[in-house]
Amino acid sequence: MSHAVEKARRGFGRMKHPAWSGVACATALTLVTLAPPAGASTPTADSGRSAASALHGISWSTLSVAPGVQVRTGVLRDSAAAPAWSVTVQAPAVNRLTGAATWAPLGDRAWADATAARLRGAGFEPRLEQVTWDEYSDTPRGTMGWQVRVGRYATQAEAGTANTAVVAAGFRTAVDWTGYDGRERPDGENIHVAVVDPARFAGTVGASDGGNVADRENTSTVATRLGSLIGVNGGFFITSDADGVQGTLAGLSAEHGRLESMAVGSRAALILGDGGRRPRIADLSTTVTVRDGSAVYGVQGINRVPGKVRNCGRPGAVPTVEPRHDTTCTIADDLVEFTPEFRASLPAGAGVQVVLDKRGVVVSVGDRGGAVPDHGSVLQGIGGAAEWLTAHARVGKRLSLREVIRDSSHREIRLGPDDSIVSAAPTLVEDGRVHIDAATEGTLDPRDLSFGFAWSNVRQPRTLAGIDRRGRLLLVTVDGRQPGVSEGFTLAEAARFMRSLGAVQALNLDGGGSTAMAVDGKLVNVTSDATGERAVGDTIQVLPRRRTT
Repeated sequence: MSHAVEKARRGFGRMKHPAWSGVACATALTLVTLAPPAGASTPTADSGRSAASALHGISWSTLSVAPGVQVRTGVLRDSAAAPAWSVTVQAPAVNRLTGAATWAPLGDRAWADATAARLRGAGFEPRLEQVTWDEYSDTPRGTMGWQVRVGRYATQAEAGTANTAVVAAGFRTAVDWTGYDGRERPDGENIHVAVVDPARFAGTVGASDGGNVADRENTSTVATRLGSLIGVNGGFFITSDADGVQGTLAGLSAEHGRLESMAVGSRAALILGDGGRRPRIADLSTTVTVRDGSAVYGVQGINRVPGKVRNCGRPGAVPTVEPRHDTTCTIADDLVEFTPEFRASLPAGAGVQVVLDKRGVVVSVGDRGGAVPDHGSVLQGIGGAAEWLTAHARVGKRLSLREVIRDSSHREIRLGPDDSIVSAAPTLVEDGRVHIDAATEGTLDPRDLSFGFAWSNVRQPRTLAGIDRRGRLLLVTVDGRQPGVSEGFTLAEAARFMRSLGAVQALNLDGGGSTAMAVDGKLVNVTSDATGERAVGDTIQVLPRRRTT
């Protein structure tokens, strides 16, 4: 028997197993709570340790990029943290929406006890770890479930050898770094905080899709081309041809006052009003209709493949009309609008296509395909939507499109030419308090532990946006998926961190391998993909004032 396998059966590796505290990650962020950028409000007691004690174990460097624009780089190193590699046994589960058999990283206590007994019978020494619900506003409290683990190892290779033995004994497993658990202290975090003060900054802040909504581009590449002072990645987007056209946004987006994709349910969005001088965060939904006289039909998508809606959240979507992160739903009767910013071949297939000029007058009716005219738009319909177009679209007739954006108070958001929107999920801070709508915004399902646990409860690279009481925009990245170097934040840690910076509003943007910050066009964080910086769908760019001649 190999040394690693023998240690698996004894239940320990070369790293000492700290005493189990039995609490969630409520105390973890106290080590990374920071003194706010200059002028920010002092963190309150509920947001962690005081500014003085928070600086213990973390060093900062500050760069003034332009008047009113500052970037702080913080590096946490916690020598008291002792994460390790471990083998986690998976629990059998059922996908709540589809009924398909699947696996979850945790189960109930009865499963955990039975699994531990089986492991002991196979010669292993398991440990049971209680996982509690984190600081979400819309989930239960108390115990979420139990994880069953074997061993603590200094290297991933040792854990892999032990894992082979556990799998051979008939268990479904995963090899995990315990530093990603919110209930263990991280030993490293690399953080960048950009602060943009619209009262002092003479430039603009806005969303940029790189000029083509149907394309992917590195955040730093867009920043370099635009001469950006600071750029960060933006919202969720399509990454696979199976889910649509790569680069198109999987949620609400608007640029230069034009809606470029629709909301999936009511999810968090950063509204950059008046070129970023009036930023705010709100849960937004969208309604788009096409009208022929008294006949009206609902448009369910902008710049996406008809019949496929990433992250669900649209009427008629199957298997759910609610937001469901990283899930592609289908819509049988689907009407989609394409704008000139969709600079790729239009989706082909069954259905009807109507080409409109800039006044909304029908230019042609026919099969799907081709390209969007530079000064026009295209409607594609399948199922009942195709039938509606066939009945109402005639060459020379005008069809009117109406787009409405509303916040959670049902107030209409009217966009001007200098306004843009980037959306993601979930909300993190609302009215100055931690308020995480994980279940409502579809990043976690309290009734299905196979969905969203790693995305929400496990430390990941994150990109965050917030606004403080002075109206300053906070753009934050934390590196992750780098054991022993930088492990990232859970959603709750991200929320508490933003609150510690003085944010009264904050949301989670796209993260993981997408997390990137560029300063003066150069990437300043360490991205987590092995291939380097990931090409993304849209970005947020802080642009200097353009001189006029």
